[in-house]
Amino acid sequence: MLRNARWREALLGALAGIDRLVLLGDVVELRHGPVREALEAAHGVLEDVGGVLSAGAEVVIVPGNHDHHLLSGWVERRGASAAPAPLGLESHVDWHEDEVLAKVAAFFAPATVRAAYPGVWLRSDVYATHGHYCDRHTTVPLFERIAAGVMARVVGEPAVGPASAEEYEATLGPMYAWIHAVAQNGGARLGRGSHGVSTQAWSTLTASRRGSGLRRRALVAGFPVAVAGLNLAKLGPLRADISGAELRRAGLRAFGEVLARLEVPAPHVVFGHTHRAGPLPGDELADWRAPTGAQLINSGCWVHEPGFLGSRPDQSPYRVGFAVMIEDDGPPRLLNLLDAVTPPGQA
Repeated sequence: MLRNARWREALLGALAGIDRLVLLGDVVELRHGPVREALEAAHGVLEDVGGVLSAGAEVVIVPGNHDHHLLSGWVERRGASAAPAPLGLESHVDWHEDEVLAKVAAFFAPATVRAAYPGVWLRSDVYATHGHYCDRHTTVPLFERIAAGVMARVVGEPAVGPASAEEYEATLGPMYAWIHAVAQNGGARLGRGSHGVSTQAWSTLTASRRGSGLRRRALVAGFPVAVAGLNLAKLGPLRADISGAELRRAGLRAFGEVLARLEVPAPHVVFGHTHRAGPLPGDELADWRAPTGAQLINSGCWVHEPGFLGSRPDQSPYRVGFAVMIEDDGPPRLLNLLDAVTPPGQA
């Protein structure tokens, strides 16, 4: 979206005067092709971002699942340590000059850049993380959820499930590494959208519900059977409901499960990953309250995916342009930087 000059200008204008820019994962797309292509695509935008930040501003990179490879050098160095410190809720991520993370950080010059994982404390009462650990718990049978269920059995995940960042990484990390290797070695791309095959599957099934052809009806009828088979294979629990409302509820339930398992004490937690910004007017606020008591806020996504926008793109919670503003006090505020700039929903 930021190839569009007007939209890029809207983002750059919003950055004037801020103290800290937190890029909450998937900063560069490292799963749809070679690293060199991702860096070429990101260079101009990230360089412009660094150029408009005020003197002394800080950029914080918190890797997600699509740019998990940014952590590879740091993870290898941790593994070489006889007794690495626990990941906890926030660990400082370092880099060497020849690593991809170093190249991404250099794009923001002259801004100060640091990286943290699996999340970052923005205030004593505000914690932020990409949110990809929720893929281990969601009940929606998307690609990464099923793959995570398989990997949990391969690596021997504890019977009660993960209870630390290390245990989440033990299950999800090998899956991310495999996807990255496929992209680097010229294998089939996992979809052109940011959700890849998951988006394609969702679009196909929801379109089938609207169709009347025999083949489409058969596909819809067979989907619950396939989900039941996955549950019998102990890859669940999964549900056959893939409605928009259930996508939202399932993502929030799963992320709340992560916060409870990691014992995140923050009253406010910001995350992304699911691409569904919120809470927005009309949302059920109780859904956005985690079992820990935390108020959840999702920063949305800047990837234009028409399949998720519905009949009213200008009102869709999946439209691009959302950001979260965090000031010295008060709750985090969700806003959209593009709504007033160009006709919403137009690529």
